[in-house]
Amino acid sequence: MAVEKKNLFWFIIIRLIVVTSILVSSIIIRFSTSGFLPEHAFYYLIILAYLLSGVYFVLYLGGRFYNLQAYFQICGDLLLITAFVYISGGANGSLYFLYVFSIITASIIISGRAAYLTAALSAILFGLLIDGLYFRIIPYFSSDYPADLSFGSVLFTIFIAWGVFFVIALLMNSLTENLRRTAEKLRLAQKELDIKERLAAAGQVAANLAHEIRNPLAAVAGSVQVLKSELRLTNDQKNLMNIILRESERASQSIEQFLDLASPGKQVFSSINLSEVLKETLTVLKAGGELDSQYDVAGNYQSSQVRYYGNANQFKQIFWNLTKNAIKAMPRGGTLTIDFVSNGKRELAIRFADTGRGMSQESRQRLFEPFYSSFENGRGLGMAVVRRIVDDYEGKIQVSSEVDRGTTILITLPLRNRNHRS
Repeated sequence: MAVEKKNLFWFIIIRLIVVTSILVSSIIIRFSTSGFLPEHAFYYLIILAYLLSGVYFVLYLGGRFYNLQAYFQICGDLLLITAFVYISGGANGSLYFLYVFSIITASIIISGRAAYLTAALSAILFGLLIDGLYFRIIPYFSSDYPADLSFGSVLFTIFIAWGVFFVIALLMNSLTENLRRTAEKLRLAQKELDIKERLAAAGQVAANLAHEIRNPLAAVAGSVQVLKSELRLTNDQKNLMNIILRESERASQSIEQFLDLASPGKQVFSSINLSEVLKETLTVLKAGGELDSQYDVAGNYQSSQVRYYGNANQFKQIFWNLTKNAIKAMPRGGTLTIDFVSNGKRELAIRFADTGRGMSQESRQRLFEPFYSSFENGRGLGMAVVRRIVDDYEGKIQVSSEVDRGTTILITLPLRNRNHRS
């Protein structure tokens, strides 16, 4: 997991706070008791800790390898903590709890794996220090510390410390993973909210725009149709008239989609056969020449009889837009698979999977934004309409796509009945 720059900054700041807290605590304790720690050595280590913080801050300002610096700081702090434990008397002291701060920091700043590695390194350093003191390999820092601890006491202290280290690593790993998942859910929720706000803004614009343009556009198209039928026109003039009518129809469709996005109005719900609605939609597309012989439509929709309580026109819009997008994604032909899936959880799933060009990560993220389209001459309204309808049914849309591997869109809808209120 990559370490973010801001997290490394807070690592340095928290480190300074901990060092300062230890310094203040030691001063208070020294005024109330004697023989707490070797005074000069303790303050030398505190000064070293502040100097290291300065070095870390300089590296932070000029560096780019934040992961490497985070691990470097962890290792440096563990060595410094081991020095504090050493001057406090090893197993006779109580400063080995400082290892816990490094384990917690590693879990929060880097990853759960780093927390376990830090716990393991803490256990190794503490164990080597205590064993070295017990077997006289390392001399005690001060002769004031008792050196007659039993082997059982030493083992007990080591195992208790190791247990604390790994339990803290386990708990922090669980906590940080939950926090990260929560943060990711909040990020996705914020993104969903942003999309819905844009949809609302698009709806307001659409409503005003549609009412201003629809009637004049219909008048223009009607006038051209009359002129075309009454005048003797050359072939070029007929072609121009056809272009006007075709583009008028295209603009009219855009306006209708605007209206669907802006103000769907009151819908009439009834029990409908989704398989039949889909077949009707595909038939219209085939009749219009858009779904021709280069496209193979497969799936269980032909043999399924799926009843659903809803509005047939809304599902025609969903099927129409998803199929049109699939066709655009397969300009040289391909296979579109449409399946109805019941997962036994009082939900209905509708899956559209094409073998087209797929989508980039940016296109997937912006797929439902109004006015955004990755297709040439796309208006960016079809998927926004689909999203709005699915939201009205309290459903969910999942999109999975790989570039040059195709796209799968899965719509999951809760089953409804006549008592359901929209």
